[in-house]
Amino acid sequence: MNPNMPKPPPRDWTVRILMLLVVVLVIASFATLPLKWHEFFTVEAVNSTMELLAGFTPPETSGGFLTKTFWATLETLAMSGLGTLLAAVLGLAFSLPASGRFGAVPRAAMRAVLNVLRSIPELVWASIMLIAAGLGPLGGTLALAAHTAGVLGRLFGDSLENAAPLPEQSLRTNGAGATSAFFYATLPQTLPQMMSYTLYRWENNIRAAAILGVVGAGGLGQMLKYHLSLFQMPLAATVILAMLVLVALVDGVSFAMRRALTR
Repeated sequence: MNPNMPKPPPRDWTVRILMLLVVVLVIASFATLPLKWHEFFTVEAVNSTMELLAGFTPPETSGGFLTKTFWATLETLAMSGLGTLLAAVLGLAFSLPASGRFGAVPRAAMRAVLNVLRSIPELVWASIMLIAAGLGPLGGTLALAAHTAGVLGRLFGDSLENAAPLPEQSLRTNGAGATSAFFYATLPQTLPQMMSYTLYRWENNIRAAAILGVVGAGGLGQMLKYHLSLFQMPLAATVILAMLVLVALVDGVSFAMRRALTR
């Protein structure tokens, strides 16, 4: 055997054990959950599903209802946009201590706060905010901002922590202040990635804003809950179609902007 040949990398048993545990967890999930797959494919289940879907046709197309749906769509778009903007500002502020720029203790404390913010779902945040702000889009906007701030704060903090330190150190060595060195060296490195994260979360918040109306946060979700509770299926179908169009448009715009940023 040639002694100059490179040795094969050592086997990482940790990864294999983790993969085995995931497989065991999946198998245990199927074994313990009462998943009655055979009932889903029965003739009765298929007929009930087709009857339900038939109730949604044809969608409501009267001018008055389409106008109402249009304004609810704009309200949902505004909720997601403003909530994401607030979250991006808060996330950037939270990311500074979360990246360890102020020491290990503030880093650990801020990351614990971010874990709490993003661990609470938007619907739970909306229920809390609606108690304080009342019914309407304000509570939904604040709920989106609270949850997304936790997500973006963590992502922004990781981006700043992984940024190359040499440019900022060079500026500090040449007499630049800490703030100036950050804004001229570190932030430009991470800004495209931060913008990409923000746009992606905006896509998610469009979907979340459409659902927050279930708890009274306004927009398309509130209309959908109202009409479904009255079994007004054609009207609910129009609202669902508006949701699909809005999500598709925002996804397309966000994808194009993220692609331009990465280029």
